[in-house]
Amino acid sequence: MIIDAIKEDLPKTAMISDISYEGSEIILYTKNKEFFNSSTDLIKKIVNKVKKRIEVRADRSIVMDEEKTIALIKKLIPEEAGVKDIYFEPEFAKVVIHAEKPGLVIGKSGETLLSIKEKTFWTPHIHRAPVIDSELIKSIRKMLHKEAGYRKKFLNKIGEKIYSEGKEVEWIRLTGLGSFREIGRSCMLLQTPQTRVMMDCGMAVSLTASKPYPYLDVSEFNIQTLDAVILSHAHMDHVGMVPYLFEYGYRGPVYCTRPTRDIAALMQLDYIQICQRENRKAFYSSKGIEEAIRHCITLEYGEVTDIAPDMRITLQNAGHLLGSSSVHLHIGDGLYNIVYSGDIKYENTKLFDKAFTDYARAEAIIIESTYGASEGKKPTHRDGEISLVQNVKKVLERGGRVLIPSFAVGRSQDVIAILAETDIDVPIYLDGMIWDTTAIHTAYPEYMSKNIQTLILHKSKNPFIDPRLHGIGSSKEREIALNSTGPAVIISTSGMLMGGPAIEYLQAMAGDERNMILFVGYQAEGTPGRRIQKGWKEVQMDNGKTLELKLEVATVSGLGGHSDQNQILQYLQHFRNKPRKVIVNHGDGAVAVDMARTLHKLYRIESVAPRNLETIRLR
Repeated sequence: MIIDAIKEDLPKTAMISDISYEGSEIILYTKNKEFFNSSTDLIKKIVNKVKKRIEVRADRSIVMDEEKTIALIKKLIPEEAGVKDIYFEPEFAKVVIHAEKPGLVIGKSGETLLSIKEKTFWTPHIHRAPVIDSELIKSIRKMLHKEAGYRKKFLNKIGEKIYSEGKEVEWIRLTGLGSFREIGRSCMLLQTPQTRVMMDCGMAVSLTASKPYPYLDVSEFNIQTLDAVILSHAHMDHVGMVPYLFEYGYRGPVYCTRPTRDIAALMQLDYIQICQRENRKAFYSSKGIEEAIRHCITLEYGEVTDIAPDMRITLQNAGHLLGSSSVHLHIGDGLYNIVYSGDIKYENTKLFDKAFTDYARAEAIIIESTYGASEGKKPTHRDGEISLVQNVKKVLERGGRVLIPSFAVGRSQDVIAILAETDIDVPIYLDGMIWDTTAIHTAYPEYMSKNIQTLILHKSKNPFIDPRLHGIGSSKEREIALNSTGPAVIISTSGMLMGGPAIEYLQAMAGDERNMILFVGYQAEGTPGRRIQKGWKEVQMDNGKTLELKLEVATVSGLGGHSDQNQILQYLQHFRNKPRKVIVNHGDGAVAVDMARTLHKLYRIESVAPRNLETIRLR
């Protein structure tokens, strides 16, 4: 037993009151104040011996009174740190501090943090407070605080399972439950003799699809035996059905980054609201979303975590969306390694550095192929930036207004960051869910590109709080923006004009030739956005009225979050070792097959594009 091995090296004076699992971490609770403050070197030696993460925390009986602790923290932390909230989780012996500038809370070389710990015996946890107020982040953090007692039991249960006796890994199987030879409803089941792990659980891109959810009714999948869910990123075609699992009894962990947890909750709540507006039955309720959040175990990029006796994961930057990850799975004791790319962008963009490739080992790669067709070369992101700015400036110079229909997450923030670097001197209105998702971006700059981090953390030039930005949060504010006649830029949902406030702006702007509707994202066939992009001069609105379009129509290419085939090939070439097998998913049938054929021809390795419901034996 690993706990027995740890006990062997602990002095009797350590006064350990409890040794407990918290997920993959092992926590030692001590009643000895001196041991609490001076055990670092000893714990390092034990960690090197057992190869597991261990932390020492204070027993509840020795921590400082909460009111005195708050007073001391306020005295130690400079006012300019912007502390927004301080609360306690006695179950974990933690004091949680939310601040706009966490670096000032931590102090030079961690001195302030260490001082708080040494003087109060609470273990401080620092979170960045979003610069733009976010009710969602507040709600999630409050809920997790309220559920601390439950989460302690939950994490202990997960830890007991992780540290149970492992079986020999005789085989590894992967079953496609969605996104194979199609785009949407990403979902796959990875199995060993001991462990069942699901990677992503999304819904179809089109809500009118005949089967908009993954194949969760197949014999291979049993919700009662599912050990973990891993999420690559927060787009609905990857996370849209996760709350459904909880509505039907799943109570295991969901592993993802903090931005993925927060944005997924926002998108899922929006999905329920859309269903209510359209008089459709949602697949789950807000209760399912709350349960999913309650069971999230969030990871940082590069953090290695055991999730089962025979499996550990590491999440790395995928370059696609805030908090988006490629998933590295290490199975058995050095037996087999898999990389699930998720959706990747292998190019530095305004918001994100290109996808991570520095994996020590990867015997198999599951790679997306959204734009993987041989003829699918796309303009670079830089080309897209130049085109966006040129179009906007052209319209503003002639006294017009630019409507940019955009997806709330990712594309909108990319456009904001690009426009923030220009000298345009007009209001930029953000409507729909864009302001809320932008607020989430302000809480997690460490998940963005080095350039954005420098602007925000060191140069105080946060593009998301630019004075030209105006968030529309009420019908009254929208009315002001609609009735304004001066030049302006409006970024609004929905990205394909399938509803949302963008429709109101289009109706108000359609009759003026000086104005422009500028598409910056994919327009699916059959959507109003696609019809306008094709050149239709009249479109029928939801109210039955026909809208005549006199405004200019333009499209910017290159700002997408997916790589084309050329970039995908570069991505694979930069892996340290050539994989033995490539599994192609997340692409239309012909595209996925073409991508697999190309990879086999170039690298002479086994490359397959399986269908949904096919099971592949990896070992």
